[in-house]
Amino acid sequence: MATEDRQRVSLNMKTQQNNIIFPQIMGILNVTPDSFSDGSNLLNLNERLSFAEELIKNGADIIDIGGETTKPNSDETPANIELDRVLPVLKQIRNRYPNLTISIDTRKAEVANECLKHNADIINDVSGLQYNKEIASIVAKYNASLVITHSKGKPKTMQNNPIYENIVIEIFNYLKEKIYFAKDKGVEKIISDVGIGFGKTLEHNLTLLKNINHFEMLNTPMLLGISRKKFIKAITEIELPIERDFVTMIYHTILLKHKNINIIRVHNVKLAMQMKKIYSSLFI
Repeated sequence: MATEDRQRVSLNMKTQQNNIIFPQIMGILNVTPDSFSDGSNLLNLNERLSFAEELIKNGADIIDIGGETTKPNSDETPANIELDRVLPVLKQIRNRYPNLTISIDTRKAEVANECLKHNADIINDVSGLQYNKEIASIVAKYNASLVITHSKGKPKTMQNNPIYENIVIEIFNYLKEKIYFAKDKGVEKIISDVGIGFGKTLEHNLTLLKNINHFEMLNTPMLLGISRKKFIKAITEIELPIERDFVTMIYHTILLKHKNINIIRVHNVKLAMQMKKIYSSLFI
């Protein structure tokens, strides 16, 4: 894809009216058999495409396709298997929706390169360039966007007693360093993510959410991914991830009013759009 065609994603990922900032909605499309939430429900290409179309119909601005689960205690997925899961979906969605912003949730340079070659727009690296720094150069080559997420360790071990002296400062410095690295490699469109649930306790997650404004000083758009995560269970005692959507939106509603979030990554796009419409009706 020509450089000039890669304009679906803007670094200014927010619409501001009357000082109220509305995030873009990133719909999650898990194409894994072992997602913590919903991947095993989409077992073949037709089911995956139907679900993607539902996300788009319900108002998703971005579709985030993931072919490897990165939930706590999960094992690594080989790149060839990840590509077998992701590429057919990416190709079909791009063919049907040429102007849609498509994100690929991957840590692997090989997967990133192949997906960008087939016109993905964003690489969402949950390892924050820890797994393979080459991703930055690949993203730069295609003039794509890069999500840099903070993650403490690998998915297999990241929840094994994570410790921070000052989590806000440590994660801020981590993201700042990785942003500089990516820019040095030529990446122009960078999005930051504090990595809720990636090597963090309940207290860590809540501290980050309470101090999310601190990360505005990174001067990048911010993505927030809290949908259905385990910290919600710890607070609400809602056992099943799929039943945590309403509480997810309560958190997002509170954060919309007080924080500067540019993209929210959610499983339930329909509910997110309802929240957005209600919020808009009150403040526009």
